[in-house]
Amino acid sequence: MKNQKLKLRSFVTIAMLSSISFILMLLNFPLPWFPVFLQIDFSDVPPLIAAITMGPVAGILVELFKNILDWIFSGAPTGVPVGHMANFMTGVLFILPVYYIYKKFPTLKGLVVGLSVGTVVMSLGMSLLNYVAFLPMYTYFLGWGSFDMKETIVLGILPFNIVKGIMLLFIVVVLFRTMRVWIENQRAQYLL
Repeated sequence: MKNQKLKLRSFVTIAMLSSISFILMLLNFPLPWFPVFLQIDFSDVPPLIAAITMGPVAGILVELFKNILDWIFSGAPTGVPVGHMANFMTGVLFILPVYYIYKKFPTLKGLVVGLSVGTVVMSLGMSLLNYVAFLPMYTYFLGWGSFDMKETIVLGILPFNIVKGIMLLFIVVVLFRTMRVWIENQRAQYLL
């Protein structure tokens, strides 16, 4: 009976965090010195909370559901959700290192180290994935004209993800300080 309640609670929590993440995804904004297609949003915070409280699968599911919801409601110009796939991978590359480091060192310092490593992994991983997959997909499916991929990555995508990671680090640290007891209680229930 306890396992069934925990499963139901997990499903409800994942759904709730996915909805919050979707709403946060809608509140995006550009930074003036980056390409216009790069938008800052804080929708990776709920998946991160899901990951550190319920495990990496929960965090990945929140990332997935958030992007599916956004794709359904906003649609993709060609039916191919290239941006949503990129956003999903960005989130996964960010939250997984944070989860594993915080699991090993469940302190504020461990969280900050995890967020810093997550920022580096996300930035470098997305630079590589944009080079080999996402930018070519944008070119093919969305008809983007020719552009210098290396320049776009080095001057746009890489620094953008570093800035995004730093902004997320500050937000998550502030949230962690106010939610620490709740996070620790949740982690104890899920026996991470």
